[in-house]
Amino acid sequence: MPMHKTIRLKPKAGRRAKAGAPWIFSNEIEMTPGTKGLPPGTLVNVAAGERELGTGYFNSKSLIAVRLLTSETDAAIGKAFFADRIRRALKLRETLFDGPYYRLVHAEGDGLPGLIVDRFGDTCVAQVTTAGMEALTDTMLEALDEVVAPSAVLLRNDAPSRALEGLESHVRAGRGELPSRIAIEENGARYFGDLAGGQKTGWYFDQREHRAFMAGLAKGKSFLDAYCYSGGFAILAARNGAAEAVGIDSSGPALQLAEEAAAANKVRCSFVQADVFEQLERLAAAGQTFDIVCADPPPFVKSRKDLESGARAYRKLARLASSVTAKGGFLFLASCSHNIPMDRFAQECALGILRTGRRASLIRQGGAGGDHPVHPMLPETAYLKALVYALD
Repeated sequence: MPMHKTIRLKPKAGRRAKAGAPWIFSNEIEMTPGTKGLPPGTLVNVAAGERELGTGYFNSKSLIAVRLLTSETDAAIGKAFFADRIRRALKLRETLFDGPYYRLVHAEGDGLPGLIVDRFGDTCVAQVTTAGMEALTDTMLEALDEVVAPSAVLLRNDAPSRALEGLESHVRAGRGELPSRIAIEENGARYFGDLAGGQKTGWYFDQREHRAFMAGLAKGKSFLDAYCYSGGFAILAARNGAAEAVGIDSSGPALQLAEEAAAANKVRCSFVQADVFEQLERLAAAGQTFDIVCADPPPFVKSRKDLESGARAYRKLARLASSVTAKGGFLFLASCSHNIPMDRFAQECALGILRTGRRASLIRQGGAGGDHPVHPMLPETAYLKALVYALD
């Protein structure tokens, strides 16, 4: 007898899933009364006609109703399954990085949809965003113990997307005793993160390579880090010889961590608590410019309905940031909104820059680092977009 109930796709539905994508949408499924009655997160087999697509978990309340875990039908999704996936993810990170500071598990990119795990030495922070992964949390933690053996694991389950799965938000210890803050090593610099109270998991590993690139331009130059959070770009620029490094953020606690990191790295930075748009307008009105300006804002396009208003916000940010970039300087602009595609983001940035009358050359574009792998059949999940311009 099968371990899992089988749900079936409608005739001619599931084109992407048949090609290897791990998502199946609710309108592609034959929603029989028995299927609708399955508890959110139930493990299921999926079939399209006579073809078996594999094992996944199901939630009739979610637009993405099935997230496939494996192409094997009736697979046992237990500790051994998770340990195998985490071990594979760990091997990749240990190839890419010298130290244990990285995103260890990146959802579908590592074959574990609904799960993010960031590693900070011997402490891990996990984010569970789906009902299916919520039901498997204890199994996941057991596998994480086996493969990584962290001294502490924080379950940072407060992402807004959990509401779409019918899940409540909570932040709690999954394993061990958690420190109130943690040290992070990246690009030779030392930072500090608030894992329980900071943004996301407490740090943004996805900008690692871009921080290094921009810091490589900074020697002897003035550097502005807008939306600096706990100092990522500014502190590394100062370590690389920036003549001046200034950070702007609206979060007082984040700026306190940035101040502590500057002291730990023995560099001089100044941090300003302010709304970034308002501060950029003040700087522009005062005629103040910087040789290098980085702007890495929070997501302006949180859902598809926000696309137009968010696009205008990116355009405005590009205009204001370029207005405080010195002649011959460099401007870095980023978006972590997966709901705005790269071509639209680049268009809005270009329009914003051109409205200042500046001539710009795009010299670099990229996304998140290798510890944020993308499933090859889900290119839309490559959320981070980063552009670097040289301005005349």
